[in-house]
This record gives sequence, C-alpha cells and structure tokens, in this order.
Amino acid sequence: MNRLINITLFTLIAVFTINCTENKPMNTSKSAAEILGNPDYPAMCFGGFRETTRDIVPSVNELKEDLRIMDAMGIKVLRTYNTTGDNQVANLLQAIQELKVEKEAFEMYVMLGAWIQCYAEGDSVNHDLENITSNRAEMEEAIKLAKKYPDIVKMIAVGNEAMVHWQWYHVSPSIILKWVNYLQELKEKGELQQDLWVTSSDNFASWGGGGMEYHKEDLNKLIEAVDYVAFHTYPFHDTHYTPDYWVRPDTIEYESNLDAAKDGMKRAKDYAVSQYQGVKAYVESLGIENKPIHLTETGWASVTNELYGDDGSRAADEYKQKLYYDQILEWSEKEGVTCFYFQIFDEPWKDANNPLGSENHFGLIDINGQAKYAIWDLVDQGVFEGLERGGNPITKSFNGDEEELMQTVLPPKTFE
Repeated sequence: MNRLINITLFTLIAVFTINCTENKPMNTSKSAAEILGNPDYPAMCFGGFRETTRDIVPSVNELKEDLRIMDAMGIKVLRTYNTTGDNQVANLLQAIQELKVEKEAFEMYVMLGAWIQCYAEGDSVNHDLENITSNRAEMEEAIKLAKKYPDIVKMIAVGNEAMVHWQWYHVSPSIILKWVNYLQELKEKGELQQDLWVTSSDNFASWGGGGMEYHKEDLNKLIEAVDYVAFHTYPFHDTHYTPDYWVRPDTIEYESNLDAAKDGMKRAKDYAVSQYQGVKAYVESLGIENKPIHLTETGWASVTNELYGDDGSRAADEYKQKLYYDQILEWSEKEGVTCFYFQIFDEPWKDANNPLGSENHFGLIDINGQAKYAIWDLVDQGVFEGLERGGNPITKSFNGDEEELMQTVLPPKTFE
C-alpha cells in the first residue's frame, strides 16, 4: 500500500514538473560568439550612479529598476568599467541573477570591464610601468565575478581607453597584452569558461586606426591575442578637437537649422565609420583575417556649456543626439557590428562641479526619468508603462513638446 502511494506521488510530481517546464520558458545562456554581431542582442554602456558622487553606490533594487527599463527597451548586453573601489558591478550582477530567477524569460549579459592604469607617484608618471597593486586587484575581481556568474559575464575588457595617449593614466600595449594573455591562459586551463571572450576597450587610434605612433609590435601581438577588437569613436568631441569634418563654409545655404543639423550629423556618422574602417584596414594589413571588430563606445551629448555648446561647435542638443543614435545603430546593424551605445542614463557625478558639463548628459534618459528625443517613440508605444526610476515614471523630455525642443537646435559652426 505504501509503495503504491509512493509511486503515485512520484508520478504526480513528474507530470507537474514536465508541465511547468513546457509552459514556462527556461533561462538560456549564449556565448559571446553568439551575442556579438547579433542584431537581436542590442548593447548599451551602463553606469547606474544617480548622485553627484560615486560614494553613493546604487543598491540592488535600484539596479533592478534600471534593468527592467533596459529590458523593456530590448537591451540584452551591458558594458561596465571597473570591478573594485565600489560595489556597483557586484550589485549589478546580483540584480541580473535575481531577475533571471524572478522572470524566466529575462536575458541580460555583461561585458565586464577591468580598469587598468600606469604607475604614478606624485607628479611622476611612467607609462611603461603599471600600477600593479590596483591592476592586479581589478583583474582578480574580474576573474572572481566571471567564475561566479558564467551565465552572465560573457566578455572581459582589460582596460578602458588605457592605451590612448591623451589619457594621463595610459599604459603601453605590452601591459594590456600581459593581462589578456593571462586570461587566455586561464581559459586554456579550464579555470575560466571557454566561451568567454577577452579584449581591451579602447580608442580607435589605439587599435592602429590613427597615427603611426601607435603602430608597435606589442599592439600587433595584442590584436592577435584578443578574441575581438573593441574600439571607441567620438565624433561629438571631435567637432571641436578635429573640426574639419564638422564645420562648413558659410557659402553653403540651408533652408533651416534642422537641414543644416541633418547634414552635419550625416558627416558625423561618416566620420565615425571612417575610424572603424581605419581600424579594420590596420588589422587586415597585419595579415590577421576574420578578427571580429565591435564598437564598444560611442555617443552624443544632449547638453553642454563647453566647447561643444552654443558658443562653440554647436554640437549638443537632443535633436542631434537622436540623429546620431539612429544613424550609428542603423550602420552597425547593417555592418554586423555590435554597438555599445554610450549610454543609457545620465550620470551627474562625472562633472559634479559643472551640472551643464557634457559628460553629465550622454544618457538617453535623464536623472529625473525623462526620456530624451531619441527614444520618445518608445514612450508613445507604452514600452515604459508601469516602470519607474527613483519614483519617477519614464516620460518625455520637454514635456513632449517637439516644437519647443526644435527651437534649441543650432546649425553646426561655420568658417568665419
């Protein structure tokens, strides 16, 4: 009698389990090779800090708010920047894991950044030596997190703009190469998952797409060693620093400021593409074939009182931001290149002493939960219905008044 009861209970449990499995989709985990270059996996650069200081780290619940917003937008891949100094990344990975449990269909992957910098003591900086204490701690934490969350961490970037010469903390390619090789060795030993892709996320010039000063043997070895090349391009900044593509002779006439802005933004997109082509040409010149190249940072600020503002190159406003966002994503999808757009939310800590500084305003959503013009259509579609950030529903900037927004648009600067 007891045996019969046990068999019946076992049968009922088995049937219940099968039915649950059939009716409830299970979490899946894709490899980096399946994610990068896949238009079904849109990517975004992410920083969740909401205050004017990084001392106030976003909580797991706050990060879950952000993740739900990005999930609603269809974003499935995030890029982070550092692993030590605060708990944001650890909290983010925990938040993703919790949402995967709460919602079986939830899918989010991370390109984990490890911050790398040179040796500096007082006013003395040596770019051929590294800050070994800080760099080792960053790498050890990245490895720890990749092991703890193998279904989420699919890529590791050794350094963020760590080789480009205009960064005070830049290092030689040999230092990046050392750590990339270390990670690749851990993969070979089975201590890291085989489908984890390793790279360094850096300016296009650092990957050989700029001046000859970057064309060094260690860079060539690095390109061989990485699983993909991860490059950055910022036409926004170059409207001031390399303005040739942006400024126009005052002999060209347009019917409106909007037409002039449209023409300028087409040139901006073409400028970004030319930098991709420069990187691609250099990689191919080394005889390295089929090396994936992906755009891991690019964006356009919507506000500034600096060199790119109304008294400068006139680059910053929400209309131009939308044009760049639409065009660069259209190009990247057509090219089969993943674009980690910079970025999803404004981060006011980046230039805390100047609230109108451009670094604070690269987000598609501002600090008060207002969606900028680039994604007004998502608000209209009800994508953010029921979602909040810090108690604020996601609404349109300018109160949705398109005419008011267009009055802020100035044409690109002209030659005097």
